[in-house]
Amino acid sequence: MKNSRKDQKAGNKSGRRPLSSKRGKDTKNSKPGFAKEKRKHIDYVDSKKKGDPLPSFNEDEVRLNKYLSNAGICSRREADVLIKTGVVTVNGEIITEMGHKVKPDDVIRYDGATINAETKRYVLLNKPKGFLTTMDDPMGRKTVMGLVRKACRERVYPVGRLDKETTGLLLFTNDGDLAKKLTHPRFKASKVYQVELDKKITSIELKKIVAGIELEDGTTRFDAAEFIDPEDGRLVGVELHSGKNRIVRRTFEALGYKVMKLDRVTFASLNKKDLPRGRYRHLTEKEVSFLKMTPNT
Repeated sequence: MKNSRKDQKAGNKSGRRPLSSKRGKDTKNSKPGFAKEKRKHIDYVDSKKKGDPLPSFNEDEVRLNKYLSNAGICSRREADVLIKTGVVTVNGEIITEMGHKVKPDDVIRYDGATINAETKRYVLLNKPKGFLTTMDDPMGRKTVMGLVRKACRERVYPVGRLDKETTGLLLFTNDGDLAKKLTHPRFKASKVYQVELDKKITSIELKKIVAGIELEDGTTRFDAAEFIDPEDGRLVGVELHSGKNRIVRRTFEALGYKVMKLDRVTFASLNKKDLPRGRYRHLTEKEVSFLKMTPNT
């Protein structure tokens, strides 16, 4: 991977977006790499920007077709057909009325089975360092769950994990099917990290990372490895699909380097644009649809 000005002007013929591009910035005016946060104190609360999609947590009633859709039975349009055919009951009564609303304590049955529908939530966090990716910690240490506890009424779970000192994107959801898809090796969810090393690395060693490094649990190959700043050989960007534990740190350690800072700037099709460190936001319907429609290959 050459970084000459001539190559930069010529563009990337492969069509791959440079890892040192602006997609990983935390703030509008920060440079590629690690932006220093000047704030001494951060309030870990949701951003209140105008236009952010906010779930309505206080809805006591929902339409029956939406309830069936949220339960994963079918789409809303298909649910309308099921309701018309009289195969759905509410509290033992067959419902064929379009627009019928149900309450949280109603008993809804379809095809003889009781349905338990919970609204699906998708929360994206820009994780700060110092937080464990776990549901709870017996030692009382800070966990990422404390950062998203006010995000929604439903109980959400982290998709994959980032270690305590790693920062960046972490997705939470109660959609088990999507979580399983995003963490399954066949899905090949792309992840891009910005890495700061303890000393300069050579372009030859970056090529080794792409060609393959032998670790204790097998050979690991990154999809790409580039210098973020040609003038600073300690800052590199890497792209990979592997979900192995501490894979980035272990790969550089195998080459004799220590990772000083590690920041995940993209996950699948998601990025950190307009999402400050320590804040979270809900995914838009378009983002959720894109994640769901990406085929397993």
